[in-house]
Amino acid sequence: MIREAIATGDTVEQAFEKACETLGVESHEAEFEILEMPVKKTFGLFGGSPAKVRAFIKSSPADSAAEYLKKIVTAMGLHDIEVSIQEEENGAQLSLSGEDIGFLIGHRGETLDALQYLAGLVANHVDNTYYRITLDIGNYREKRKETLEVLGRKMAAKALKTGRNCSLEPMNPYERRIIHTAVQEVEGAKSWSEGEDLARHVVIGPEEGERPQRRNNNYRGNSRSRNGQKGGPRHNGGSRPSRNEGTGHTANTAPRHDSGDMPLYGRIDKKS
Repeated sequence: MIREAIATGDTVEQAFEKACETLGVESHEAEFEILEMPVKKTFGLFGGSPAKVRAFIKSSPADSAAEYLKKIVTAMGLHDIEVSIQEEENGAQLSLSGEDIGFLIGHRGETLDALQYLAGLVANHVDNTYYRITLDIGNYREKRKETLEVLGRKMAAKALKTGRNCSLEPMNPYERRIIHTAVQEVEGAKSWSEGEDLARHVVIGPEEGERPQRRNNNYRGNSRSRNGQKGGPRHNGGSRPSRNEGTGHTANTAPRHDSGDMPLYGRIDKKS
């Protein structure tokens, strides 16, 4: 995207300065094109024309996203916030810095993700091409990545030890990819995604699938009856329940599965 302004002046330099003032930038921040050279008046009285200059600045998608973010955080009551831009292939990483901006991260990065999404929409309206925007505050992204990698390996080890699948809390696509990559480092474990939209989450389990859970049919009778003899609990007026071919009292325990009913992301409170 290009922002431009055209101005006139007695000299090319004057015309360029006026055009830069219109753009709201310093002269060293803009480029210029001479549209018309000044023409002196004949005998100082007749004819003549001023210089005409076109000043312009090329605004990248990242620049547009940064300007938008500054307006957003200012509206949220924050001032003197700096946005640094690091250009990358097909995108850029924007980093916010300033005082008291920690709340912009939100619960597990929810607010940060929302701002990143909006900044990405602005960036992709500049040239109508895909341009990836990554937003960070205080190196939060790298710290979160390390936390998720540890979590992925830990839950993979648990799945192998118990032989059961483990469901994690819902995550965005970026964080799910981090988990999948970490699980691949654990031999014998696999991961996949389940759920839709905001409920989409990662499940980690053994490569061979869940192990069948053995039923516990052995009854350990160590309680005493009223007459002091050992025995199991009495039923129907004190009669003993039938035994299952010498294996003890039947005690069927159904295998327990990890429910995965973990809370969704928490709410975002406004800064007071």
